Formats: sequence, C-alpha cells, structure tokens
Amino acid sequence: MQQLVILTGAGISAESGLSTFRDTDGLWQQYDVMELASIQGYRRNRERVLEFYNARRSNLLTVRPNHAHEVLAELERDYQVTIITQNVDDLHERAGSTHVLHLHGELTKATSSMNPNDPKCVVDRPLDQAIAIGDKAADGSQLRPFIVFFGENVPNMSLAAQIVQQADIFVVIGTSLVVYPAATLLRHVPKGTPCFLIDPGTFDDTMVRGFEHIQTTAVAGMDLLKEKLRQLRS
Repeated sequence: MQQLVILTGAGISAESGLSTFRDTDGLWQQYDVMELASIQGYRRNRERVLEFYNARRSNLLTVRPNHAHEVLAELERDYQVTIITQNVDDLHERAGSTHVLHLHGELTKATSSMNPNDPKCVVDRPLDQAIAIGDKAADGSQLRPFIVFFGENVPNMSLAAQIVQQADIFVVIGTSLVVYPAATLLRHVPKGTPCFLIDPGTFDDTMVRGFEHIQTTAVAGMDLLKEKLRQLRS
C-alpha cells in the first residue's frame, strides 16, 4: 500500500465545534496564551492552568468527529495512513484512525510536572475527571495535562519527520502552516511527491510551492481529495 501521510491542524476540529487558537474568535483572543499555555505560566499559577485545561477537556466530551475525520479513517482501506496532528483532541481516534501521532500532546492524558515525557508517568485521564492540585504522578510530582506547553520541546518532531520522509502522498488539512516547529515538516516531503493542501485560507506561494490547494474547509474538501486520490490511482 502507498504511504499516505496527513498533517492536520485546528481547522479540522473547528468544524466539530472546538475553538481554534489563532482565528479572530479563537482562544488566543479570549485568553493570555502565555499565562495559560506556556511552561512559565504553569509554574507561576498551576491552579489557573489546570482550570483552563480541565475546561477544554470537559468541552471535548460535548463534540464528535466530523466528516473529515471519518473520511481519513476510511482511507485506511486503500492506503497506509499516518496522521500527524497538531491537535490535542482525540477526534481522529474516535473516528477510527489507527495511526495518529500527536505533536502537541493529548487532552485525554495526564503526566508528571517533573518528567512530562517519561512514559512511566503518562496516564489516561477520563475527560470527566478533573486534574486537581494534589493529584500526583508516578514520580510523586503534581499531575498536569499531557500537553506540550509553549517553551517546551516537541518530543515527537523527529519521528514525525521520519514519517513524512516516507510519504508517497502528503496532505495538509486545516492548518495555517505558521506553527513551528510543525511547519518545518514540509521540508521533509520527498521531491516529486503529490501534495495537497485543504484549507480555506490564502497562503504565500513560496510556502506551499508544489501543493495543489483545495481552497475550502476540511469537511467540504475531503470528498474532493478522495476524487483526486482516485485519479492518482487510475
């Protein structure tokens, strides 16, 4: 099977009802991101950061995968699909995708404040169970969301780059391509690989040179993508 590698961003989950960070009505307009989503903000006020992420975790219970998530899962019938996502929700998994790499963490998990990337400290955390001050990780430190805060390294970047290097087809869905280091993954796409971008926005030509831009939302664009993939196979 051909290797179909997908990079997804907030735009795919926005159509399920999850707020993005960067849009004009996004979370960055409502909150001070450096106080609520940075390691420095967490160290200054853990309780406030936990409250913010507990609210996001609860909100995730109220939404479901949309057509775009479902189509990506269906594509596993014809391709070896790997999804690299900047999203921290579990909508890809709920839709049925079986190979999902999260770059920025997962709301459905919690981890250690001292050793956040230690597998022994990462635990599943039911979305209806808040993370509270005093909850302890396996190493005895305060339990925190399994989220890559601003100011922390993105531990899965090397693996993501390796996956992109193996792509036979590469697709970007619902991301502004201005979030780093995730945007650097485009540099690892093999030369000559068919590339598609599904997003309603406009992009600098130098940023997406070599991509076919399907300029619409993730949900509307997925059936168009399926047709273009069919044409590549014929």
